[in-house]
Amino acid sequence: MSRAFVTEDAGDGGPIRDFGLPPRDDPGYDAAAAGVLLEAAREGDTGAAEQATGYYWGEPRLRDEVGRILERARGARDERLIQLAERFLR
Repeated sequence: MSRAFVTEDAGDGGPIRDFGLPPRDDPGYDAAAAGVLLEAAREGDTGAAEQATGYYWGEPRLRDEVGRILERARGARDERLIQLAERFLR
């Protein structure tokens, strides 16, 4: 492959975006991480959210948080967020 198409710093291990997460020891971290994963999935950037949060898509530890987000999404009739949360919970 031509070097013109190779990113020099690809795979450098740092988060691509700043998701504004609280510190990991914050009691609200898991709720924030669940929201970040779902919103990043909406934008097609799940990998960056996984890297930033330390959680992978479908993480069992986040099921309750995603369930709460799902209920709020249903109340708001946010069809895309409903779809993503249901997919996360499968």
